[in-house]
Amino acid sequence: MVTWIASSAPAALMSVVSLAALTLTGHGGSHPLEWGDGPLTVDSLPRVTYVAHRGGAREVPENSMSGLMAAYRRGTAQVLDLDTRVLRDGTPVVFHDATLNRTTFLGGLVRKLDAEEWKGVRLRPRDRLPGSWRSEPPPTVEEVLDRLGGRILLMLELKDPAGLGRVAGMIRERGLTRSVFVNTNDPRVAERVHRLGLLTQVWRSAEQMRTDRPERWRSFVDLLDVDIRARDGDVKRAVRSGIPRVWAHTVVTPAQRDRALALGCDGVLTDAPGRLARYRARVPGPVSSVTDGEVRVQRGARPYRA
Repeated sequence: MVTWIASSAPAALMSVVSLAALTLTGHGGSHPLEWGDGPLTVDSLPRVTYVAHRGGAREVPENSMSGLMAAYRRGTAQVLDLDTRVLRDGTPVVFHDATLNRTTFLGGLVRKLDAEEWKGVRLRPRDRLPGSWRSEPPPTVEEVLDRLGGRILLMLELKDPAGLGRVAGMIRERGLTRSVFVNTNDPRVAERVHRLGLLTQVWRSAEQMRTDRPERWRSFVDLLDVDIRARDGDVKRAVRSGIPRVWAHTVVTPAQRDRALALGCDGVLTDAPGRLARYRARVPGPVSSVTDGEVRVQRGARPYRA
């Protein structure tokens, strides 16, 4: 059952952003013009990566097409993160919560709707977001892959692991197996993702990290996503696990970002990529040089780019 939630903001005041103006046109309506010989892949990422968590939820409406497009156009993150759930008919959609209540004008369970009913859902942007945003339908995963796949790296969290097969098929059909991280909290699901030939990401909470042994996952995990609230020793253990990339979530301040980098992480998931981009990284300890936002720490002299 779907129930209506009253809105205090007139719809007319919720938008000066035209989604049509942000539409990207590709060859034959499928491939972006700038792909050239192929889409951007994980190999294009810088030494330190910024991820717009839910599109940058303190700066744009979370998990919305207009928010993801704005984050892409601003260029303050190299990866866009979004959450996925599955409708009653199996359609994967971009949405975080199990219910519609928090971010739309409706109430009820997401999984009770089908694709046709999903078209009637409208997102309810938070009043305290900077700028003005209109109410809009939440996108499907297919719509996001068609519009942004290959232009920028994407990170799709599987809130409903049952949707993995269909999501994997969409990624493979578009040639994006090296351009999309598939994220889960469950290492067992991550193994399934790996067997499907996709980039595998596992996120862990600070509590989970106390007893985790992430080195056991290094054969099938491409990216370990650790909680910024975790103890220093737990983060360092993750960094030493042998997993190629270790990023920290959810970072909102420059100090949190700098701590993650100092502990050895090489990326951050942030709700405020624009804010972090305004502050150069400061990493405690022996630093050999700081120029143009690049910090070189003497451990291997690998650059941190802020």
